[in-house]
Amino acid sequence: MLPFVSNRTSLFTRYTPDDWYRSNLTNYRESETSRHNSENLRVDTSRLIQDKYQQTKKTQVESTKNLGERVNDIEFWKSELCHELDEMIGETNALSDMKRRLERALAETEAPLQVAQECLLHREKRMGIDLVHDNVEKELFTEVDVIRSCQERMQRFLDRAKAQLASNRAAQHELERDLANKQRAHRIDDKCHHLRNTSDGISYYRGVERVDATISVPDSWAKFTDDNILRSQSERAASAKLRDEIENLLVVTANEMWNQFNSVNVAFTNRIAETADAKSKIQTHLAKTLQEIFQIEMSIEAIRKAIRDKVPPLKVAQTRLDERTRRPNVELCRDSAQLRLVNEVHELDETIQSLQQRLRDAEDTLQTLVRAKAVLEHDLAVKANSLFIDQEKCMGMRKSFPCTARLVGYV
Repeated sequence: MLPFVSNRTSLFTRYTPDDWYRSNLTNYRESETSRHNSENLRVDTSRLIQDKYQQTKKTQVESTKNLGERVNDIEFWKSELCHELDEMIGETNALSDMKRRLERALAETEAPLQVAQECLLHREKRMGIDLVHDNVEKELFTEVDVIRSCQERMQRFLDRAKAQLASNRAAQHELERDLANKQRAHRIDDKCHHLRNTSDGISYYRGVERVDATISVPDSWAKFTDDNILRSQSERAASAKLRDEIENLLVVTANEMWNQFNSVNVAFTNRIAETADAKSKIQTHLAKTLQEIFQIEMSIEAIRKAIRDKVPPLKVAQTRLDERTRRPNVELCRDSAQLRLVNEVHELDETIQSLQQRLRDAEDTLQTLVRAKAVLEHDLAVKANSLFIDQEKCMGMRKSFPCTARLVGYV
């Protein structure tokens, strides 16, 4: 049921006009305050947007600038690495060429060493008194020692060159790896440097700013490349020094071997001259000895003839004495004829004995001359053998010797 109007005042509270006006004023003020706050918010928001735009633009410009500077830094170190890499490659190639020269020079020493050793072996075939430790043999031993010493020094420098080449290649590898990293980083940073808000390929990568994958700082980054360049420069300097030492070694060893080769040849020439002179003198003495043998044989034959010639007179004298022993009685007189016959027999006996003694002396002399002839003939054969060994075999092998260009490895 609806209440009666008369009862409404007692059931519901009614607002007064003041309440109504106050309520309106309150709403007006709240609306005005809201609008004012909204207007302030709009102004602050516009200013904030402008400030953040400028800040974002400034930050992006600074990042772009830093990226540009980073790209320039990378380009600088790239150029340094490229220059050092070119220098290192050139030095490595130069050292490789020097190493090949050293290997060729070392190989060239084998022939002179073999010649010297064969000369020593041939000279061991000398005979008798000619198997002497002469100046030639001393010089040959010296030549063998000189060549072996040169070979040992060359081998040591060859080992050093191999080790230096390994060090050069290791430094070159580090440069190439660092350069490859720089080139990749340069492409990446250059791409980042040229990215704009309107570029294609930009996207959101949530949380990427929280990922720290860096392993270096600018100082350590620059120091890493600088250390690689310094190491390469150090190895290059050591390599260049080693090349100079090898060049000097090749010149020194070539001179040493050439000088000793000439010394051996001079000793051979002198020894051949001495042997030839001795052979000539032996031939002269042999000819004189043969002549003397002929003369003594003639003398022996003359002595024998003289002895034979004394036999008939001795027989005559002795026959006369024998016949006179048959004289009768007092006829056996020791007369002058008897005395002369006796003296004649004695004289003939003494003559024959002296001739026989002279024959024995002459035969002994002949034997001595024959022995001297045999000795001279043997010595002549020895000298001829020595001349053949020194002049034909040894000097025949020593006519050719590696030229200086080959000894220093150019050919």
